Order: sequence, then structure tokens, then C-alpha cells
Amino acid sequence: MSGNWWESAVIYEVYPRSFADGNGDGVGDLAGLIERLPYIAALGVDGIWMTPFQPSPQVDQGYDVSDYCGVDPLFGGMADFDRLLARAHALGLRVLLDVVPNHCSSQHPLFQEALAAASGSPERELFHFVEGRSSSPDNPSDLPPNNWQSVFGGRAWSRANPGSQTDTEWYLHLFSSGQPDWNWRNPAVGDYFEGVLRFWFDKGVDGLRIDVAHALFKADGMPDAPSESPVVDGLRSNPLVSDQEEVHEVYRRWRRLAEEYQPHRLLVGEVNLEPLRAARYTRADEMHQAFAFAFVKLGWDAAAWARVGTELEEARQLHGAAPTWALENHDIVRSVTRFGGGALGARRARAALVALLGLPGAAYIYQGQELGLAEVDVPEEARVDPMWARGCVTRDGARVPLPWTGDPAGNHGFSPVSGAAAPWLPLPDGWGEHAVERQQRDRESPLALATRAISLRRQLWGDGTFTTDDGGTWHVGAGSLLTCERNPGFLVAVAMGSAPVQLPPGVVLFSAFPLEQDGWLQPDNAAWLRRS
Repeated sequence: MSGNWWESAVIYEVYPRSFADGNGDGVGDLAGLIERLPYIAALGVDGIWMTPFQPSPQVDQGYDVSDYCGVDPLFGGMADFDRLLARAHALGLRVLLDVVPNHCSSQHPLFQEALAAASGSPERELFHFVEGRSSSPDNPSDLPPNNWQSVFGGRAWSRANPGSQTDTEWYLHLFSSGQPDWNWRNPAVGDYFEGVLRFWFDKGVDGLRIDVAHALFKADGMPDAPSESPVVDGLRSNPLVSDQEEVHEVYRRWRRLAEEYQPHRLLVGEVNLEPLRAARYTRADEMHQAFAFAFVKLGWDAAAWARVGTELEEARQLHGAAPTWALENHDIVRSVTRFGGGALGARRARAALVALLGLPGAAYIYQGQELGLAEVDVPEEARVDPMWARGCVTRDGARVPLPWTGDPAGNHGFSPVSGAAAPWLPLPDGWGEHAVERQQRDRESPLALATRAISLRRQLWGDGTFTTDDGGTWHVGAGSLLTCERNPGFLVAVAMGSAPVQLPPGVVLFSAFPLEQDGWLQPDNAAWLRRS
């Protein structure tokens, strides 16, 4: 195997508040994660990506950061993080952290100083404070500066000091009002974040996943958007709030910084753009990886998979970096539910994970995906996602704490058995049926399948079947047989139709389910073939 470690890696996303609760307060924490790290290592993955655990008011479950270089007491302390990092490295796991450079918490000390400062002050120049528009001469600045909408629903502006007769400025927040956007046109912001990166890299963190990586710069002058979409669709409805050319210089600077360290640190971006635009963020002097968002949200549709796969391959050929594959994360509906729900969705999600692990490039799996967990319909009164209050969309269903034991004691093993508080999101009936301990005893479980697939993937990288030069040639054949030929010697096949389909010539190395007939793939199954 040649190249950088991340080019062949499988990374496991950990959502700390839902992974394991070490102190019994109903919220996952670093102590719980440390205890369960051997489970992750046993999967055979190369590392973990941890979503935010830094100090935060938790308006958006940690993506509203009030101190970029600390640990929220909810999760433990810096000594706990140091132990976690050392334990992960001892187990052979790299550790990636989330950094949130587009916005911070409204409780961040620099934003609090900005609120207290005057218009035009250096403190306010760190953020986007702008005079509003006026509905009449008698109502100065009673309207927001433009028509931009929040990702979470509603307008993207709030008054800095509501009710003040002298401070009539508004501040920008593309997400909740508790998440003001940094002003990246101010060089001081770039200097500040260089310090943040150095802090974690100096500790030995192996890389960073960059939240909303394409949205740091806004269109100069902040004109009105061409439309006011009432749909919560991320940033795509407004081209003025993301993908501005200036953002690429940020990642060139960060790439230089990452390469000051030995070994080099990894930069992976959340870049929710079409493949050809997203790939520009992984040019040779920018980030190393960007999630293939066009792929992440796919349904069970062979033509759509082939179309997106082909677009991603074209982007790879143009810019050089292989796609970074994922089918789940903490922000989207779990694949079991997305692919039809129930037994049908479970079969398809199992096949999709096998396909994912056979594709050329790195793969990311989300905690619980290896267990075949479905989206949970969290009762409305228990929902905490700010998107629910502002836009009637919730991500809570993919964030329910993991079931570790079949026994319901200790929230199915998520918490200590004795004296545990209720979990921060309620567990559904029957959650223990998917428990880790049960699946560890079942050779046909989703967990056993994922572990075997990751192991074989590692072997294929080791023997040269998989290489960093592999591309992907996508095709949809008769009966909706989807294939991706990653090199002349290896092919991934997925049966997405309603009847068995004949496989191309080759030796079946692995399949999501046993083949019922040699040379034929039954519906909702996936296979890896070695071609002669």
C-alpha cells in the first residue's frame, strides 16, 4: 500500500453525546468513548471523526462553539481528551476533530465583546454587523439588511440589541440566532483560526473535519438573494452565501500549516456543492478530502447512483482527489429508512454499505450504521434540534443513543447500570434488538458483515488489488444491475431491481448476502468481483 494513510482509510464518525455515557447523566461523554474505543478498533477502521465536544451552550448540539480550545464540562475535561487521544493512538486509531469556522456561539467572548462595542469598532468587524433597512423614516433599521434566509428557517439576521434606540445594527447568522457568522474578510479572523488549528495539531490530533467549509465568505456588499426559498435546503438556494473564490486561499493557508507537522495532518471538508464545484476544494494545495455530498443523500436508484458516480469520477480526473464516500452522518436520515424502511430498507442498507466499502477512495461510516439502525421517530415533545423549532425539520432521529445491550438497564448499556438518568433523547421500543452485544454473537448480523467487509478491504489494499490510482467506471445494466469497475481487476455490483440479475464474469469475493445461485445476484444484494 502506498500514498497517505487517509487515501485508503475507513473513518468512523462518533457523535459523542450519543455514543456512550460514562457518568450516568444521560449524555454521552469522553469517558464513555474511552471505555468503548476497543469496540471501534475491533471494527478494523483507521480512525474516528468526533463531532464537537468543545464548550458550547448546546443550542445546536455543539456546533455553536464558545471556546474552540477547550472541552465542555458536559463531556469531561482536557485531561479526559488527552487520555482519549493517547488510548486511540495506542489502539491504532487516528483522531479527527470537528472545527466550525463559519460561525461561533453568541456566547463566545469575542461576540459578547462585539455586542458591547460601538458600530464600526474592531470588535464588531470580526463579525457581520450591518445597519438594517427602514420601512419608513419613523422606523429606522426596522428591517434586516437583506433577504437572506437561515439554513434552519426564518431570516438570517437578528438585531444586535433589540429595543435600543442607538444601536440599530443587525448581525448575520446563517444558522440559528445563537450562531453568529465570522467575518472572514477581516484578516484577524484568519489569524485567530490559525491559532485554533495549531492548538489541536500541537496536541497530536491527526486531522480536522471542517464544518460548512464552503461558506466562510459571503458575496461582497451582501446584496439580496435572487429568491427567498421557504424550503430548508442548506445553503443551496442562495449562491451569495457560499462558494466565493476567496475561500480557497483559507484552505491553501491551512494546507501549508497541516504540512508543517510530521506526519502531515488531514483536512477534510463538508462541502455541500455539486461534484465539479466541490472537487475544487481538494486541489493539490487545498484540502485533502471533501465529502461526496451528491452521493450521501441518494435513494435506492441505480440510474442516480451511476449518474452521481460518473460526475464524481469526472471531478477526480479534473482535480486529482478521489471521492470521499459516505451514506450516513449525523445530519441526514439513516439509510435503512431512506432506502424503504423495515426489512426492505435494512436489506438495502446492508448492500449499500458493502458497495460503499468497495468504491475507490476513503469511506466514512456513522455510528450505528454498522448495526443497521433505522431513523427513530422521536416524539415531538422530546425533539431538541433547532431546525425543528425554526423549520419543522428534525435531525434527532439519527442521533438517538446507541444500544449496547439487549437488557434495558442503563439505557440499554449506553449509561452505567446503576442510577442512570434518562437519555438526552428517548430510546424507542425494541431498541435492544439491535444491541452491539447481540450482534457480536451473530455471524450474520450487520455488525459482523461490516467487520468482515472492512477486513477484506484492508487485505485488498495490502495485496495491490486496490490502489490510489483507481477510478470508477459506472454502468447500469439489464434489470437495474449497477456496476462500478474501479480497475480492470475489480468490480462492485449492486442489484437494484426487482428480480435476480446475472453478474459479469469474475470470482465473487464478498457479498452482502449469500448468493442463492452461482453467477446471479438477487435483488437488494451487493457483491465484489475479481475480474481476470
